[in-house]
Amino acid sequence: MELRQLRYLVALADERHFTRAAVRMRVAQPALSQQLRKLEQELGVPLVDRTTRRVRVTDAGELVVAHARRVLAELDDATAELERLRGIVAGRVTIGLTQTPGPLDLVRLLADFHVRFPGVELAVREGLSVALADQLRDGTLDIGFLTIVDAADRRGLDVQELAEEPLVAVLSDRHRLAARARLSIADLRDEDLVAFTEGATIRSAVQRAARAAGFEPRIAFETREVARVRAIVAAGLGVAVLPRSDAEAPGPPVRIAALHRPALAHRISLCCRRGRRHGPAARALLEQARAVYA
Repeated sequence: MELRQLRYLVALADERHFTRAAVRMRVAQPALSQQLRKLEQELGVPLVDRTTRRVRVTDAGELVVAHARRVLAELDDATAELERLRGIVAGRVTIGLTQTPGPLDLVRLLADFHVRFPGVELAVREGLSVALADQLRDGTLDIGFLTIVDAADRRGLDVQELAEEPLVAVLSDRHRLAARARLSIADLRDEDLVAFTEGATIRSAVQRAARAAGFEPRIAFETREVARVRAIVAAGLGVAVLPRSDAEAPGPPVRIAALHRPALAHRISLCCRRGRRHGPAARALLEQARAVYA
């Protein structure tokens, strides 16, 4: 008994016509008929009644068809799973990462994923979340770990929050406010600020809070690098607002003060384009990220 013989029999049972069954299976009609006769000889019972104008499957044939459908369905499922695994082995995932991932340990996440699926090629692009969101929408990126706040930035994306931590004020240890454990946004009114470039989520949050407190923040330095922010602050050239994990990371010595009135939070979200059909590798990484940060 061969699998192709079972497929031919199922097709004939569905089509009730030799020619249509042969067309469906993309074989010549004589070849399909020959294989069904061989199957009948092997089983020792007639499977098809050929005496009527319309092909009829016998009772024995219906019994074989029922079992054949289950066998072929299981085989098709197994084939799909194998194709999924082959896709993971040969897959590629392009990931967008905010410049301030804060509590997200992407290196550890990707290292664990690489252990599970060593054949997957992983590519990471860092940038501003607003720019990376556009790349998710146009299909350049598969997955993004972003700081998405505004509704406009969420347009067309599925957004799932993974982690959150407070934003804190960062000062040099010689600053006049260095001894304070807490600062309000209003306390930064007359300070030179070290900020990320225009469009950065943290910069936007600080600007909104400052304007709500009645002043426009004075941006003295702009940079894309968290380490450079720390270095400029440590040199006494300004103050900054950073995620707590970045403020506490190894680097030049700085003082940290909690922010209140208002308290500001830094949220990292897992983002992808709404409705996109991801490949096996991207689906596996999405599932792992959700499981780790659930």
